[in-house]
Amino acid sequence: MGRLDGKVAFVTGGARGQGLEAAKLFAREGARVVLGDLLDAEGKEAANAIGDEAHFVHLDVTNEEDWRTAISEAEQRFGDVTVLLNSAGILKFGTIAEQPLAEYMSVINVNQVGVFLGMRAVFEGMKRAGGGSIINISSVEGLRGSVGLAAYTASKFAVRGMTKVAAGEFGKYAIRVNSIHPGVIDTAMLRAQTGDIDLNAIFKRGVPLRRAGTPQDVANLALFLASDESSYCSGAEFVVDGGATSFVGWGGPVPRPD
Repeated sequence: MGRLDGKVAFVTGGARGQGLEAAKLFAREGARVVLGDLLDAEGKEAANAIGDEAHFVHLDVTNEEDWRTAISEAEQRFGDVTVLLNSAGILKFGTIAEQPLAEYMSVINVNQVGVFLGMRAVFEGMKRAGGGSIINISSVEGLRGSVGLAAYTASKFAVRGMTKVAAGEFGKYAIRVNSIHPGVIDTAMLRAQTGDIDLNAIFKRGVPLRRAGTPQDVANLALFLASDESSYCSGAEFVVDGGATSFVGWGGPVPRPD
């Protein structure tokens, strides 16, 4: 018996990183999984590697029509989506004084609008199914400000807030909505911004658990929230950061490469 037997999970950003790790774990625990991403080649390869219980769909999370098409394809393939993991996201460094508006809005559109559209896209199907679980990936930057991450911080605070609104609006349909707040997770998205910085060396000084996080750390928490084990959890914030936000010793983003 798997922890997600009988469930249909839709994972955005599923071609790599946190999304892919969660998709693989969900499938191992019995779910049929749909991976949505812009990275078509990587996404198809990932779905094929998972097996017959996985399917890839092209998805631009900022495009409402893409969402309609993707969810319709998921439903035709596996049935109503009962788990949504909103994992797609982008990270761009920039201060309020200096970040171009277009760059700021690109972060808002993916990280914030994408989550909004995703929740709306699966709502009717979850109602038909008699309930479901929506898991929104926010960040520790959705709990406190971070210098140099103006757009990212704003978007992740928004995800945190929308999660609580959705939990209130969707609860009567047995749809649970929770947010996950990762700390620094060693992913390709982060590496694109930080280069070859030794993350573990940095976090040995500032994180109680003395390491950076991994996609598996986030996936394990997402599995709990996707499963019936969390059936009385909704509107809550789940932090996975190695203890970094539990004390005053850590106060900024990952250092930028010079």
